[in-house]
Amino acid sequence: MTNEELGALDYCYLTTKGRRSGSPHTIEIWFALRGEAVYLLAGGGDGSDWVKNVRSDPTVGLRLGDRDLICRARLVGDPEEDALARRLLLEKYQPRYSGELVEWARTALAVAIDLPRD
Repeated sequence: MTNEELGALDYCYLTTKGRRSGSPHTIEIWFALRGEAVYLLAGGGDGSDWVKNVRSDPTVGLRLGDRDLICRARLVGDPEEDALARRLLLEKYQPRYSGELVEWARTALAVAIDLPRD
C-alpha cells in the first residue's frame, strides 16, 4: 500500500506495553498520517490508559494496513505540531462522522508516533 492509501484507512492499531502488567495492549484508533509521523488524539487525555502506557514506555507497535512497525510515541509539545495534529484529524474524520468532533479535536491530547526511517 502507498502512504496515500495508508493515510486514507479508517483506523490504525496501537500496541502499548502495560505499565503494571507488562502485557501488550492493543487499541483501534483514529489517526492521521503526515510525513514520517502518525498523529492520534486521546479523548481521555492523560487519563487514557494507552497514554499512561506510552508515558511509561514510548516504544509501541503500530499496524497501518498491511504494515506492522515498531515505533516511538511521544506527547506533542510543540504548539504548531499540536495544531497540525488536531487539524489533520478533524479534517479527516468530520466529513465521515455523524456527530460533532470540534470539541474532541480541541480538547484531546495530541500524540505523535514517529515512524521508523528506512
